[in-house]
Amino acid sequence: MFWLMFLLHVVLVRYTAPEGLAMGKPGCRTKCGTVDVPFPFGIEPGCFQEGFDLTCQHNATDGTYKLLSGNVEVREILLPTSQVRMDTGISWQCYDNITRNITYSSTELNFKSTRFTISHIYNKFVSIGCDTLTYNTMMDYNNYKYRTGCVSVCYSRESLQNGTCSGIGCCVTPIPPGLNFCSFSFDTNFNSSTLSVRDFKRCSFAALMEEDSFFFKTYYVTKVYDYSYYSNVRVPTLLDWSISNETCEVAQRMENYECVSSNSVCIDQTTGLGYSCNCSKGYHGNPYLEDGCQDINECADSSICSGSICLNEPGGYQCLCPPGTLGDPSHGVACYPRDHKMHIGITIAIGGGAGAALLILVLATWFLIRRLKLRRNKKLKQKFFKQNHGLLMQRLISPTEDASGRMKIYGLEELEKATNKFDQTRILGCGGHGTVYKGILSDLRVVAIKKSKIIKQSEINQYMNEVVILSQINHRNVVKLFGCCLEAEVPLLVNEFISNGTLSDHLHVQGRRSLQWKDRLRIALETARAISYLHSAASMSIFHRDIKCSNILLDDCLTAKLSDFGASKSIEIDQTVIITAVQGTYGYFDPEYYHTGRLTEKSDVYSFGVILAELLTRKKPYSICTSLEGGGLIAHFITAMRENHLFDILDSQIVEEGPREQLEEVAVLTEKCLRLRGVERPGMKEVEVRLEVISGSTKGLEHPTQSGSQSSWDHTRVANNRKSKGEISRQYSLEEEILLSAEFAR
Repeated sequence: MFWLMFLLHVVLVRYTAPEGLAMGKPGCRTKCGTVDVPFPFGIEPGCFQEGFDLTCQHNATDGTYKLLSGNVEVREILLPTSQVRMDTGISWQCYDNITRNITYSSTELNFKSTRFTISHIYNKFVSIGCDTLTYNTMMDYNNYKYRTGCVSVCYSRESLQNGTCSGIGCCVTPIPPGLNFCSFSFDTNFNSSTLSVRDFKRCSFAALMEEDSFFFKTYYVTKVYDYSYYSNVRVPTLLDWSISNETCEVAQRMENYECVSSNSVCIDQTTGLGYSCNCSKGYHGNPYLEDGCQDINECADSSICSGSICLNEPGGYQCLCPPGTLGDPSHGVACYPRDHKMHIGITIAIGGGAGAALLILVLATWFLIRRLKLRRNKKLKQKFFKQNHGLLMQRLISPTEDASGRMKIYGLEELEKATNKFDQTRILGCGGHGTVYKGILSDLRVVAIKKSKIIKQSEINQYMNEVVILSQINHRNVVKLFGCCLEAEVPLLVNEFISNGTLSDHLHVQGRRSLQWKDRLRIALETARAISYLHSAASMSIFHRDIKCSNILLDDCLTAKLSDFGASKSIEIDQTVIITAVQGTYGYFDPEYYHTGRLTEKSDVYSFGVILAELLTRKKPYSICTSLEGGGLIAHFITAMRENHLFDILDSQIVEEGPREQLEEVAVLTEKCLRLRGVERPGMKEVEVRLEVISGSTKGLEHPTQSGSQSSWDHTRVANNRKSKGEISRQYSLEEEILLSAEFAR
């Protein structure tokens, strides 16, 4: 009887199963050459959904086929993931070493009139070449515009390496989500600017392509082909698509809901543009067709039930024991003979004894694992404490009562308890050097606990040196360091908690008034005092390297507190320059430091100048709007001063509140801090004194003078300053800052 029922089930399944899965509408072509064309895509009229029409082009000469969307070739349609793989063109420019002429061709990807968006997960913007600056101008489905750039340089042919795309001959940049338009171009002024590469560098390329399909090879840079060859080069690009613009929640209530198969599900697109359909688990096929999703016959895999009988069911399968046996193989119970009899008492005794033994074994194992884990954690804490120079730190902070009162070494358990084991809800902010958590100590003090990202031993040594230095800093405008924890792999800092957010939070607010001018001027002065103290009044000079609005905290009285010393460098008091790897934040970089690696106190002065410009204009250093117009805030600010249009760029609120002469004097000070060459900028002490004079806090104090190559402060009216072309002689732009590399030796 069992076998009869089983055979009847198999016959019915085979009888109702289709011979092949229907992927298109009846009578419609579902192939173009070797490429499958499933609905909602189609070739003939009436065979596709609106926006999914394709063209199948046949070459009678060689018998090949091309599937086209507009003029772009479609290589593959991925129905389950709602994606298509297309072949797109590249932009190129070539330098003739003999004629010194540049030939170039620009390309763009335009999918505005289609249902496609460029996948930001699988594609990257790639630039290839030596001394090459490329731009990618983009637009998304909301018509928001973006622009990004990529720079690749070479010192010699030997510096190129196969498979390495880190800025030497090749660079890669991610893209934002939801794009339907991209245009690639080159900065021709940047091409072949270095004599050492002209003898082998020929061509540069830019493309938007699938990241997994790209592997850099050095001959891309050195080998030369005919220009017609480059025009025919195509690269794979992965595009997302959605069946409609609505979300699943809205679409499921509409009459034209597209997931028509009874065994299909709706999926919202991650880009926020509409939804797509897929077959339910255990089914495959086309969810956009009625009865398009068909059951998968899992029993076709002979090993799926491990020797027992496989019974296929809608959306799944079931494993059964053969006749004459008992068991439940679907739930891990092996099949055994039906006549296998055991005394019930023995069965219960063996089962109970085995269960008790198993319980004892589990408890003993848990206890042993817990003991081992506690012992391992203790040894690990001791290892990290020693690795992080804990013994040295104890000696440094304990000799005097005053020192120990300022700083304390905390245990890891105390900080875990204070932050609820570093719970995500306690995060105050994240930066390039670590994550800051809000914590409540056992004495009910609220603190900010910074968890650093440093993992190299050499960096930890330097980091602990900075901790020792910062522990000696006592300035009302610098965030106070309460202590540190050395029992973690990376040291933890316990800082003063500042409750009123950052200067950036208060300055860049939308739709309402910001800080008053008197508060902005006072915050600028307090920040200048803190930086000046670090440069010249501390026991060792400290260069901050990451001065920006988001690193200036404000307390309840709007008092400025300089924070985040993760990138700071300390030097001997008689040193003025150190050579180090470039660190900082885009928009606040000192151009001279960026291109030479020479860090001086004037690097912090430049970053402070950017903050002054933000306080005057309420604009961020680089925003979408300014980057599309060419250059950023600094370029616009310098241009406005040079062309005597300062008040056109100032924040209208402070124009109403602040004295005109005071605003002009701060603008002149800002321009001095933003000069490209460090020797032309004032020192932070001079900046501090100048701000005190402007704010009127030190009446009668004479203006400081500069010596050497630095000019003295100009006491004449700002209008005369603007007329002096030598004072502001250069218009800043992103391109000019990058081209500084031709002037400063690396």
